[in-house]
Amino acid sequence: MSRSFFYITAGSMEEAEKLAAVLVEERLAACANIFPKIKSFFYWQGEAQSEEEVLLVGKTKSSLVDELVEAVKKHHSYELPCVITWEIGGGNPPFLEWIDAETR
Repeated sequence: MSRSFFYITAGSMEEAEKLAAVLVEERLAACANIFPKIKSFFYWQGEAQSEEEVLLVGKTKSSLVDELVEAVKKHHSYELPCVITWEIGGGNPPFLEWIDAETR
């Protein structure tokens, strides 16, 4: 079974908590962690910008990544939400099994 981390930025703590709740309640994520304050620098619509954001990271099955991305797009306020995933290469076997058990 393959598992993945996800990385999502949100515009506020309220939005990050809403996204985390949706992903866990819909069993698309076993766990979501929120980092309350990050500073993001980026280009948007041809201009360099910076904003304070909230970072959401978590764990899921790789087979659920497409559904997770669609759920984030549905519930996110951004026109182009950042949703990035990468596979988990290893770890504590009982924890990895817990990810499997807590997701669909």
